[in-house]
Amino acid sequence: MSETPDSAVHAVRTYVERHRAAFLGDLAEWLRIPSVSAQPERAADVRRSADWLAAKLMETGFTTVEVWETAGAPAVFAEWPSDDPGAPAVLVYGHHDVQPAAREDGWRTDPFEPTVVDGRMYARGAADDKGQVFFHTLGVRAHLAATGRTAPAVHLKLLIEGEEESGSPHFRELVEARAGRLAADAVIVSDTGMWSETTPTVCTGMRGVADCEIELYGPDQDIHSGSFGGAVPNPATVAGRIVAALHDADERVAIPGFYDGVTELTDAERALVAELPFDEAAWLRTAKSHGTLGEAGFSTLERVWARPTAEVNGIGGGYQGPGGKTIVPASAHLKLSFRLVAGQDPDKIERAVRDWLAGLVPAGIRYGITFGAPTRPCLTPLGHPALKAVAGAMSRAFDGAEVRYTREGGSGPAADLQDVLEAPVLFLGVSVPSDGWHAPNEKIELDLLMKGVETTAHLWGDLPVALQAAER
Repeated sequence: MSETPDSAVHAVRTYVERHRAAFLGDLAEWLRIPSVSAQPERAADVRRSADWLAAKLMETGFTTVEVWETAGAPAVFAEWPSDDPGAPAVLVYGHHDVQPAAREDGWRTDPFEPTVVDGRMYARGAADDKGQVFFHTLGVRAHLAATGRTAPAVHLKLLIEGEEESGSPHFRELVEARAGRLAADAVIVSDTGMWSETTPTVCTGMRGVADCEIELYGPDQDIHSGSFGGAVPNPATVAGRIVAALHDADERVAIPGFYDGVTELTDAERALVAELPFDEAAWLRTAKSHGTLGEAGFSTLERVWARPTAEVNGIGGGYQGPGGKTIVPASAHLKLSFRLVAGQDPDKIERAVRDWLAGLVPAGIRYGITFGAPTRPCLTPLGHPALKAVAGAMSRAFDGAEVRYTREGGSGPAADLQDVLEAPVLFLGVSVPSDGWHAPNEKIELDLLMKGVETTAHLWGDLPVALQAAER
């Protein structure tokens, strides 16, 4: 079926509106399953959530649907081959587990009983991430209805994990083990959002993260500061000096080699960031903070999205009770985290931190440093044809609105997909900051959710041409 762009938009929207009520009813049913991966007592609910989604994907039309076991919670894999020879494969990533939630946390309604008020659906997981996973089910059906196809224009795959809210501890292992089944020409991550209700945006990258704990040991026990202070090293003092040495006067991370390989912002990228309607005062209110501070020469958004950082997450040591206790403490400890950007290698960062620390700790202090599993950064170049296809599909869903580009300062498992599958990662989400991810009264704007449905309906027809262009 050949359609003009305007008629295709109309056909998609008509189909989506006709099926909106049933779609939202199904979503509400899924949201009633309290799939909290962080709570062991909810393990059966996480599995029930995976089984529910698997059954719904079969009903949608996916020809292969499997629940994949991990050492933790199950993931769901689905596949719907295209009937076009040589059609590109596209993998959609999301997660079906949710954050903990209880009425006493400040919810106005039962977090696992979806409630619609003023065009918003309130429930844990409504935005993060069940709503944004589920819009793909109606989106692919709208794609077929608008084009007259019996199978998608892309070889469509879904991987919906069950441990994202617990740090995805088994995700990379799963991706490596199933890499052949997951092979794709592009990855779509629907676990992100837009700038605002009136400013549609596409995220182009996320930072990675590496974190460590440092334990410092001085005397074999707390000792009298009058008898011994000033004559033996104090681990709490050393902890303070380590923290003080993290940054220079321009708030740059002072660890030698830390910036090696960093992909710098281009002038064009900085101009696009500057165009966004950013209200720094409002941002500070959201941050519950009273002033900005960061690497000299960069704006607040540039610092959060595109610059690496070092943060002190915790520091302690010595006496913490009321009154004084004049001691040299036996130990002190630090928790540090490093947000990483494209071009940085977490393994090299770990080596740089270890070398830096070794040069700071004086004789007489024993120490240990342990790193957690890192998350790699990912970035899609602005000129990538597939990224332009995502922005174009979103623009059609938003009635021709200009789609801008953002990044996210946080981290996620998308980089594992990019790293293992060697495919570009593209972000498609329609959640907005007011949706309150991880907070009480999480919600999704239903009209925006339908825009997500429409975007995917257009995207599956647009991506084959874009990915062919990327190969040339």
